[in-house]
Amino acid sequence: MFSFIKRFKEYYGLNFAPKLYEVLIEGYTKEAFKKDCMSGLTIAIISIPLAMALAIASGVSPANGLYTAIIAGFFISACGGSKYQIGGPTGAFVVVIFNVIAQYGYSGLLITMIISGIMLIIAGFLKFGSYIKYIPYPVIIGFTSGIAVLLFSTQIKDMLGLAIENVPVEVLPKWRSYFANINTINYTAVVVSIIAFAAIIGIKLKYPKLPGYLIAVIVCTIIVAVLPFDVDTIGSKFGDLPHFLPKPSVPEIHIDLILKVFPSALTLAFLAGVESLLSATVADAMSGDNHNSNAELIGEGVANIACAFFAGIPATGAIARTATNVRSGATSPVAGIMHAVFLLGFLVFLAPTAKFIPLACLSAILIMIAYGMFDQQKFFGLLFGQRGDRLTLLVTFLLTVFIDLNAAISVGFIMYSIIFMHRISGVVGAENLIEYSSKGRDLSEEMIKQGVMSIRLSGPIFFGGASKISTFFKKIDSTPKIVILRVGNVPYVDVSGINVIYDFIKKAKKHNTKIIFSNLKPQPRLVISKFLRKKRITKDITYATDFPRAVKIAARMLRQMKIGEMTTN
Repeated sequence: MFSFIKRFKEYYGLNFAPKLYEVLIEGYTKEAFKKDCMSGLTIAIISIPLAMALAIASGVSPANGLYTAIIAGFFISACGGSKYQIGGPTGAFVVVIFNVIAQYGYSGLLITMIISGIMLIIAGFLKFGSYIKYIPYPVIIGFTSGIAVLLFSTQIKDMLGLAIENVPVEVLPKWRSYFANINTINYTAVVVSIIAFAAIIGIKLKYPKLPGYLIAVIVCTIIVAVLPFDVDTIGSKFGDLPHFLPKPSVPEIHIDLILKVFPSALTLAFLAGVESLLSATVADAMSGDNHNSNAELIGEGVANIACAFFAGIPATGAIARTATNVRSGATSPVAGIMHAVFLLGFLVFLAPTAKFIPLACLSAILIMIAYGMFDQQKFFGLLFGQRGDRLTLLVTFLLTVFIDLNAAISVGFIMYSIIFMHRISGVVGAENLIEYSSKGRDLSEEMIKQGVMSIRLSGPIFFGGASKISTFFKKIDSTPKIVILRVGNVPYVDVSGINVIYDFIKKAKKHNTKIIFSNLKPQPRLVISKFLRKKRITKDITYATDFPRAVKIAARMLRQMKIGEMTTN
């Protein structure tokens, strides 16, 4: 029993231990703590307006966004696999959250978060973290760009101060609603939005190290509080913010609701996994550290489940905040934990001041976030790139904007997989090398006359390219005595490829043709030999380490055949 526990601890520590544990056992100094506190304070200042703005855009109160930034910020840093990851609500989740709440209510969102959290934890323990990198790049860019357009579309009402009680969820009806109510525009809200844009862009250009979002909020809040501006504020729309975290509570779970929200939970898990690991990779590139992707997924899962218990919204690693954390001099996950502590301090001591924040200012912040999410260089680079990448990008983007997020991910992934397999199948080739080679690397003219054929296969032989090999085999109309299959350039064979080779071997056996496999790689050799043993076809099959050795074996076989013919005669 104790040996099992010891092995489990060793396995857990090796594969899933959070970075915080690694940092603490290596030794954590007072100087490192000071640096982490300063970095945590910097990130907290940035996170305050973002958390509230993203929560409002998601269809919940700003308090839910602050709860999420505090709870997720703590658990992602404490349980995750990155030294520098900063967790919290992000723009990628806004549309998903809004749609789930619109269909199933806030209780449906909480169940969605729990399911997605469990998925992420299971994915981490199954070591799926390393597989996230295989998600096609055009799918990620098309999806995030589509979300950026949707996020931008949600902010027009507050930015212009339009008097619309119920804004449609779908993007086209939403814009029709905006144009139909353009006569209700609030020019005071427009002025506030312009001031916010000017502050954010001006500070970013002249003083990039300063927290532009927070300064924009402070400036706009003071203007609205001092001047008689008639605009919607957090206080007029949502009331006062609470002074502390809510008591943890477990949401009611119903089987029918679980089944309904399951696709959305898959989308949330996908988004959380992709964005968190992308963020951790960015942090690694900036710091030289290496994150533990499996522990990161587990941390994301724990954080989302915890947020569900504390009236939060979905969270993941935030790339911009994480990068700022690295630049601010953070040394460990303690910086992320302190960021959560400082946010809690804001909630306790400064929450009453938040009621004066104008919604038009928060809309400006979210539009800037949407602009940052839409990476024009990457989007148009793919758009004018290869045809397959362009089609995948456009299909994923258009499905995200106009149809459904789940459909966008599924169709985009399947579409690119098919395109990828088509490209790989183009690498698969078979060449009949019966022509004499003056350099002596292939068969001599004498061996060819005696009935020896050499066939070179190249590239992975899988279901995408197996038909090409099969077609070639069927075109061989001669009946050779010996066939040398040169497979040194075949790194992989799947079940479709095995069956094509098997059909060729059966055809050869009908004519008593012997087969020599030359230079089989480990995976093809294991698969082919195991399959042939299972089919009980091992006679007349020989394996050679390289082509010269295969030629010698063929020459020996020819001599044996001649001796057999002479004996018979």
